Amino acid sequence: MYQTLSVERGAATATIWMNRPEVHNAFNEVLIEELDAAVRALQADPAVRVVIVAGKGRNFCAGADLHWMGRAAAATKEENLQDARRFARMLFGLARMSKPTLARVHGAALGGGMGIAAACDICVATHDASFAMSEARLGLIPAVISPYVVRALGSRQALRYMLSAERISAARAAEMGLVQEVVAVDALDARVGQICESLCAGGPASQAAAKALVFEVEGREIADELIERTARAIAQQRTTAEAAEGMAAFFAKQAPPWARAAGGKTS
Repeated sequence: MYQTLSVERGAATATIWMNRPEVHNAFNEVLIEELDAAVRALQADPAVRVVIVAGKGRNFCAGADLHWMGRAAAATKEENLQDARRFARMLFGLARMSKPTLARVHGAALGGGMGIAAACDICVATHDASFAMSEARLGLIPAVISPYVVRALGSRQALRYMLSAERISAARAAEMGLVQEVVAVDALDARVGQICESLCAGGPASQAAAKALVFEVEGREIADELIERTARAIAQQRTTAEAAEGMAAFFAKQAPPWARAAGGKTS
């Protein structure tokens, strides 16, 4: 189905594997289009509760493919604009999925690879993982990944690493908030599985509503309008069928139906 990806399905999860190990999963126009298509397909699949993004081979993603960059350098401004829009659309689709998303990072996550890690809700990385926005050293800017990197790092830290293009260790990335957990290489898959199990214990509609709410409240002043919006959000969620099922399962000391369907637990 895909030239540059493979999609592996579990009971309630799907892993999008970037599958260009010979070039360290570097982005080209095909990989970008296929990532966008895979995200859209998994968003529409009700059997998929959690989406994981991972990379085959030695590295998560080494940024832009050199051949692709060469073609971009020779392209017109309009062609470059269309190319950038496709990349931006793919990242936005990943970031705004209604389902939890998790970046499984090992090795290098550079440029757009760092953008993928930042666009996902959760990022788990190995101790030897590293990140960088190296665009400045090529006379470029990390433009389309910037909304997600700034959200993850904050504007001051993001600016430093955009300007310096320094490598960021997994430990430093965790200190700044880009990575939530750092684990040993041989513990990566087990930890990702544990987090997915916890995610599958949550109600899918409530998770979608929570994600939408975070995007809505982020950066806004805590004032009457926002207070009213949050009050309406919980009032609306309390009256849903999912909330009724969840509360009934809690009082009955049973797993809720969505957790049973995913083979998960209540905690």
